[in-house]
Amino acid sequence: MKESEQVNEQPLKKVAMSNAEKQKRYRERQKARGLQEMRGYMSPEAKHCYELISEQTNWSDSVILSNAVRLTYAAYKNGQIGLLNSWLKNNKL
Repeated sequence: MKESEQVNEQPLKKVAMSNAEKQKRYRERQKARGLQEMRGYMSPEAKHCYELISEQTNWSDSVILSNAVRLTYAAYKNGQIGLLNSWLKNNKL
C-alpha cells in the first residue's frame, strides 16, 4: 500500500456542546413531550404560599405550577373565580 493510499484511522472526536446548546436541546425534548415552559415573577405573598406548599408536599416547581393553573381553571369553570379572588384578598395572599 502506498503512503498516499493509507486511510487516517484516528477516531472522530465528539465536539462538546455549549451550555446554551444543552439548554436548547433540553427545551426541545420537553416541548416534544408536550410540556410548556412558563416564566414569571412571584409576589412576596405568592412566594410565601409557594414555600409552604413546597415544604408540606415536597412537590417540584413544575408540579406546584401545574396544579396552581389547574386549580385556577377549575375555579373559573365552576364560577368560583370571584370567590377565590375575594378569599385571596381577604386573607392578604
